[in-house]
Amino acid sequence: MDNPSSITASVYQRRHGHTIRPGTGKSAIVPDMTIPPAQQGFAMPPEWEPHAATWTSWPFDDDLWEGFLESARREFAQLVSTIAHFEDVYLNVCDEEAESDARARLAYCEAPLERIHFHRLRLNDIWFRDNGPLFIRNRQGQVALTDWVFNAWGGKYDWELDTQAPAAVAKTLGMKRFVVPYVMEGGALELNGQGVCLTTRSCLLTPTRNPGLGESEIERLLHDYLGVRRVVWLERGLENDHTDGHVDTIVRFADDQTIICAVEDDEDDPNYAAMQRNLEALLALRGPDGKPYRVIELPLPEQELRLNGKRLPLTYANFYIGNGFVLVPLYDDVNDERALDILRPLFPGRRVSGLSARAIITGGGAFHCVTQQQPQGVVKGELCYE
Repeated sequence: MDNPSSITASVYQRRHGHTIRPGTGKSAIVPDMTIPPAQQGFAMPPEWEPHAATWTSWPFDDDLWEGFLESARREFAQLVSTIAHFEDVYLNVCDEEAESDARARLAYCEAPLERIHFHRLRLNDIWFRDNGPLFIRNRQGQVALTDWVFNAWGGKYDWELDTQAPAAVAKTLGMKRFVVPYVMEGGALELNGQGVCLTTRSCLLTPTRNPGLGESEIERLLHDYLGVRRVVWLERGLENDHTDGHVDTIVRFADDQTIICAVEDDEDDPNYAAMQRNLEALLALRGPDGKPYRVIELPLPEQELRLNGKRLPLTYANFYIGNGFVLVPLYDDVNDERALDILRPLFPGRRVSGLSARAIITGGGAFHCVTQQQPQGVVKGELCYE
């Protein structure tokens, strides 16, 4: 097994069959790859720390959305408008039509357009939590980004255009970029800012992502590039989650000591047993001080929405935390208000509100899946390659 912290061009070529990073036409080698970000004092901040901006992508391609593009764009306009009232938004738009559509809908929503930065970037899909960068910050407050390989959740869909996203962000911001020649997705990770990372075996250990890498190798990568000191492995996520069970649909940190865990009330539901096992594992979890975490149960929506006969992975846990707000996906479900009532006390000083995600969820995710936070900090232009 290759040491993930000492990747070379020959190692990359053996694993991927070429020395050029997929879809970029650029060299994959970073000048200081032998000194991982963690050894330079970098780590990934928790989502609740102050943001410089939120990154997201405008929906496009009606075929991709299977007839739900119009509805998804309406919901997206509300989402982006709400976020922009609290912080800047970088909105990726694939072409002139998409930008024109976004501007019109956002104006209709009375969004503060001066805080929305339209960023021309054509991708395969909009899930920027996964195909975008993961930002890190060092002890001096300098922000950089990590650029992992994205392969559409194990090669399920086209991803060639998605691979350019982190490099495009780095170029736009003039930000230092660490290239990591291994597959990772932001939705697979939940961090508390104290070195703890929650994830699922069903996702990160699939052979279609990083064949040959086991738990210890994945843990080393997360330590070296995101500053993770402890990985908590849960078994799996929701039924019919095309990501193979991203943790951000089932378990979230509200703060460094509080864990929100999705639960299913119906014992006959296919999600019941897996959610109970997750809950039991978290209740038994102890922090570095030996004390248990505060674990809060969050119900899953009661109804089942289906697309092409398959159940969609509805969840309230896919909320997004920003500067002064928390946005919760709602589904016109009997548990909508119950979920909001549970979440509001967990985020003092933030406005916890819900927006419809009935159309967005047809794509397989909700608000956390389509956003990526850029933490506040100093940006120094030092691109890993141009």
